[in-house]
Amino acid sequence: MFKNDFLESLTKVHFTVPLLFWVPVIIYFVWKALVPGELAVGTVVAYYLFGLAFWTLAEYVLHRWVFHFEPKSAWGQRIHFIFHGVHHDFPKDRLRLVMPLSASIPMATIIYLLFSLFFNEYTLAAFFGGFLLGYLIYDECHYAMHHANFKSGLFKRIKDHHMLHHYSDPEKGFGVSSSLWDAIFDSGFPKKKAAKASKTAVEKEKLPQKI
Repeated sequence: MFKNDFLESLTKVHFTVPLLFWVPVIIYFVWKALVPGELAVGTVVAYYLFGLAFWTLAEYVLHRWVFHFEPKSAWGQRIHFIFHGVHHDFPKDRLRLVMPLSASIPMATIIYLLFSLFFNEYTLAAFFGGFLLGYLIYDECHYAMHHANFKSGLFKRIKDHHMLHHYSDPEKGFGVSSSLWDAIFDSGFPKKKAAKASKTAVEKEKLPQKI
């Protein structure tokens, strides 16, 4: 995406990197809520689960209205391609399936500052710890959707849903770790169409791809 090797390296990341970076951050936020904040365990758990649940909505909103927003200007289209367009062009690129720290750290900082308008310091710590866990689940699920072969069960249904987003209709199926908000906002795939198209979509994902 960039002629500069350093800038190009910032767009690629191994799927384990978010785990190695963000898990300690999550632990810190939980510790902050429990120890300096002196919040009750039940309160921390409640805010943590609230943050985890809220991530599912944030995931949908970001994917649908931010990552899939296509500006008309040339520089805007370039930014869109860097953030998400490249993934749709090369959906099996192993180094561009989870968000690089060069993007996730600034984004998390901005979101944290926005949340700070609605929470005090310590309830925010508990909430944001759960929110970050939701993000990690999303990131690792996204990698698995493209590189794991699920035979049945929940993860196969989630993968089929995401493959339809890539290979059937990119203007539907914005949930990655969950299809809940697609159902709520009526942006999912009709069951009859999904049943017919999911097999074709998964077969396309198995085709070799030049990267």
